[in-house]
Amino acid sequence: MSEGVDLDHHGDLELAPGLADLAVNVRAGTPPPWLRAVLAAALDDIAAYPDARPARAAVAAAHGRDPAEVLPTAGAAEAFVLLARALTPRRAVVVHPSFTEPEAALRAAGHRVERLLLDPPGHRLRAVPDDADLVVLGNPTNPTSVLHPAADVAALARPGRVLVVDEAFADTVPGEPESLAGRTDLPGLVVVRSLTKTWGLAGLRVGYLLGPAGLVRDLAAAQPHWPVSTPALAALAACTTPAARAEADAAARELAAHRAALLAALPPGVVVGEPRSSFVLLRVPAGERARAALRERGWAVRRGDTFPGLSPDHLRVAVRDPATSRAFAADLAGILGTEIPGPLPTTTSLPAAVPEEHR
Repeated sequence: MSEGVDLDHHGDLELAPGLADLAVNVRAGTPPPWLRAVLAAALDDIAAYPDARPARAAVAAAHGRDPAEVLPTAGAAEAFVLLARALTPRRAVVVHPSFTEPEAALRAAGHRVERLLLDPPGHRLRAVPDDADLVVLGNPTNPTSVLHPAADVAALARPGRVLVVDEAFADTVPGEPESLAGRTDLPGLVVVRSLTKTWGLAGLRVGYLLGPAGLVRDLAAAQPHWPVSTPALAALAACTTPAARAEADAAARELAAHRAALLAALPPGVVVGEPRSSFVLLRVPAGERARAALRERGWAVRRGDTFPGLSPDHLRVAVRDPATSRAFAADLAGILGTEIPGPLPTTTSLPAAVPEEHR
């Protein structure tokens, strides 16, 4: 717990046998058969120690980078832990609402963390303190599904500052228009990516970060030897080929259509902001009761009050196929209309612990 927020709560804790999973943002029906075959073939090499060089080269080619600027990691979570261990920030600022793992890693490493809470309902990016030498944000942002313009994010980079952009969901947006993964001209920029969401590899633990070669060396020095397994490295190389990236883009385009179907089916007034990723943030009256009622009807959704800046009335819902979305929306409408009457909320309260200048 930190300042009244459980930073260690994640969507998988919402799941239970018999519940339809709208709580975890992993794409349904993954990994695809060809990727399963890659993983199976990698088992022939597991007697040898992992060799990360082919995967680093594949990622570098995909983003137009030098392999020295690529570091494979055991999921995005390891990247945040490495940054927390290798850096010694004087003033670390995490932009919220956002994925809680970066802040949790920083606090676990003994760093003081300031929260910059973005204003609802749009949660649009704004200026950070000038003297912040570590800034962390997500794009697209989990759980708000906000996609910040690349120019706005890039404007936060400056000499003497490490700017960490969590792009775990970047490939859920067709064309990745706001990604900074290929930018080498921005000082101190670190981009963190994951294969978990699009390719369904949460259990494999595979991701990577991109950054200046010197910083990448420092972060690699904080890793144990052979931190990423041979199957994970095989998946990393396979998922960054041109063919795989084209498949991911096609999936992102299908996702956009599925998201539109979900938004059209939901009761009016519950959607927060303008969602652009594989999940939608909702705000409903009596959110805890609504979530419990949804579970009784067979739905697992992600509670929102474990994200700084959100309340128990916030729920995060994964985008699924239109039939599933329509069934969910009908149940939610029934719950709101019959079990939890009353007007929809229009404002979000901010925790009193956040200093006024950072609200």
